Amino acid sequence: MTATAAPTVTTRLTGLQPTGGLHLGNLLGGIRPLVESQYAGPSIAMIADLHALTMEHDPAKVRAASLELAAVLLAAGVDPQHTALIANSQVPEHSELHYLLECVANYGEVARMIQFKEKSAEALSKPFGLRPKSPVRLSLLTYPVLMAADILLYDIAFVPVGEDQNQHLELARTIATRFNARYGTTFTVPAGVRPEKAARVMDLAEPTRKMSKSSPSAAGRIGLLDPPEVVRRTIARAVTDGVGEVRDDPENQPGISNLLGILAACTGEPPRAFTSYGELKREVTDAVEALLAPIRARYASLSADPAYLRSVLAEGKTRVRPVASETVRRTRAALGLLD
Repeated sequence: MTATAAPTVTTRLTGLQPTGGLHLGNLLGGIRPLVESQYAGPSIAMIADLHALTMEHDPAKVRAASLELAAVLLAAGVDPQHTALIANSQVPEHSELHYLLECVANYGEVARMIQFKEKSAEALSKPFGLRPKSPVRLSLLTYPVLMAADILLYDIAFVPVGEDQNQHLELARTIATRFNARYGTTFTVPAGVRPEKAARVMDLAEPTRKMSKSSPSAAGRIGLLDPPEVVRRTIARAVTDGVGEVRDDPENQPGISNLLGILAACTGEPPRAFTSYGELKREVTDAVEALLAPIRARYASLSADPAYLRSVLAEGKTRVRPVASETVRRTRAALGLLD
């Protein structure tokens, strides 16, 4: 049987896990491009709470973090009238399509995923006979297929993607192409796009690595909800160098170049000339604080009304389910399952 593909729509999907607080890199590299493009066409902001279950977790904390993430996204400018805000656990088609795609994906291609290799290697490095502190869960192996399901479920044409997510997008493309060839045209094969204004923000303590929620130290990370004194202290302690000259030279002065990039991303203008590192850090602090202060204020109001946050998620779920249900129907038909 040949399935009939739904019309391709220019829908963009941005997903974030509710694990750890969002930081400046998430805002400049992912959230702001979503906010700026949301009026150009249909888009989805997804809280990937199913992905948070691949590691040891506290259920109450995952639930609270999911609502916190919803509040942060709205505070940062996600407009629920134009962008459907969803949690993938609340749309059951995500889980169903995940399994159906597992029947097409190959073990070798998911086992090669970087995160699985790193996490499983960490567990296997324990001395023989000692139980790992956190055993490798099967879901850590298969979650890239869930990520593919998240994308393919909505006939996503364009996926904003950073360098660290290229491997996952390519898996989604591979699965979609294989499925279409084997069972008939069913899925839109998504294209990766790099948002024009996306910024690559590096760790302030280790400027050769990307700012990350999973970094063992918070010293190089600016949280979106950090109070002003923490923002100021973090930037003041940012690693620089002994050159003594403010230059945009990522290879030889990664710390200074990172600060210049953050300043440009926050203000939207090329940085001026600076006579000292201290002067640069003060201006970066002012620019970051000007960006984060209104987000913190809106977040404080939104987080005080969890009923509203839940209503936004419920409305988002209602909006996306018709497309999700149709995709699962096509997939089931293509695979030969009964109606």
